[in-house]
Amino acid sequence: MVSERRLSKNSFMASTLQSITPELRQWIVAQAEAGCRPDDVLEAMKTSGWEEDVAIEAMEVTLRERLEQLPMRQPGLLQPLQPQQPQQPAKPLPEPSLEGQTTLLLADGHRVKVLTTMKHPRVVVFGGLLTDAECDTLMAQAAPRLLRSETVDNSTGDSEVNEARTSEGMFFERGESPLIQTLEMRIAELLRWPLENGEGLQILRYRPGAEYKPHHDYFDPVHPGTPRILERGGQRVGTLVMYLNTPDGGGATTFPDVGLEVAPVRGNAVFFSYDRAHVGTKTLHGGAPVTAGEKWVATKWLREGVFV
Repeated sequence: MVSERRLSKNSFMASTLQSITPELRQWIVAQAEAGCRPDDVLEAMKTSGWEEDVAIEAMEVTLRERLEQLPMRQPGLLQPLQPQQPQQPAKPLPEPSLEGQTTLLLADGHRVKVLTTMKHPRVVVFGGLLTDAECDTLMAQAAPRLLRSETVDNSTGDSEVNEARTSEGMFFERGESPLIQTLEMRIAELLRWPLENGEGLQILRYRPGAEYKPHHDYFDPVHPGTPRILERGGQRVGTLVMYLNTPDGGGATTFPDVGLEVAPVRGNAVFFSYDRAHVGTKTLHGGAPVTAGEKWVATKWLREGVFV
């Protein structure tokens, strides 16, 4: 293991600002069991904004405790550990009630088609989730409020403009209008997830050449800003991307880990869920560049708890 060391005054002060959370401990163990090199894990944490002394302390404490739990282990700090961690109970996730159905009838009388399903990652493509009139209204109401899209600054938990995301966007407050209320109730019923656990609906416009490079929607525990983000409702557990128009070219939602591309068709939507903040969920996804025309989407992120 990494040799033990006493923390300096500076590192002690840093440790009071950067908490070693249970999620971070889980992430460190996951890297260990994947056979990652200690130097690589340390560099990943430093790149994400962790103070070096705090990162080393987190690795020392977490892996010492993990190794003490195991009767057998292979030599080396981050060599695969034996035996594997016991299977954790599955936590609740948003999940539509499909049961082999190809069309779902919702309480508001709206019919949604099931076009494609995948188990790992859990992906469902819906047809006709939104009507043409609903798509038009969302675009018209959002257009005057569009600004350059931002992403989460993982070191602080705030938002920032990022070159990986070249769209324009805005958020509707939850329940802001009768239409938003209708759509939120429809989504909650469809995905069987509490309405209050959803973030506000985000509208995005991608002009020609705009894209969103592959990324994960969960909040990675390795980043120092994650604990602050999780205070508003816990971890994200699902994403629903709804297409408000059909671009003339490009703009597919891609899942590189499994070679899946979902075409952006007006009124349709793609849903995917993730039970943990880990690449093993295979939910890496992106918005391919728009090659002709514009692409408009509405995105709904679902949290494990009430979003405030």
